[in-house]
Amino acid sequence: RVTLLELMMVNVCEKNLHTSEEMNVFMRHAGFLAGCFQEKYEAVLKLTSAEDAGNEEALVTVRLLDVLCEMTSNNGQLEYLQTLPGLLETAIDTLRLTHLAGKQTVNIFTATHAMTGQEEVLHPAVDFKSHLIRLIGNLCYKNKENQDKV
Repeated sequence: RVTLLELMMVNVCEKNLHTSEEMNVFMRHAGFLAGCFQEKYEAVLKLTSAEDAGNEEALVTVRLLDVLCEMTSNNGQLEYLQTLPGLLETAIDTLRLTHLAGKQTVNIFTATHAMTGQEEVLHPAVDFKSHLIRLIGNLCYKNKENQDKV
């Protein structure tokens, strides 16, 4: 699943102009991926313990967030994703939960944790909070309703 999401990421990041049929496919995929993220976001919180550092569900959720960030960086998909019910709220709730998890104990979500050694820098969840902030910012871009929610 992680590899499939990485392939989707490459396709989303390509600068080629997409046909309207390809854009419709991207929209359906975007809705599906947003739904998966909303269902699985809590799996990332398992990364707070060292024994769950390789949790596949959590790694899939991290990649889902990466793809959603790229999709919301594309104006063609942005408007559709901005109107999806619950996506913004899920991103905000996840940011709150990871922030609290980082404050409770030293783990991957602690601000100073990434500075302790090389292995943490390579962990896929190191930038998770910054990607959540990016997604929230993208969902609020030129969207007064979402800005008011935040």
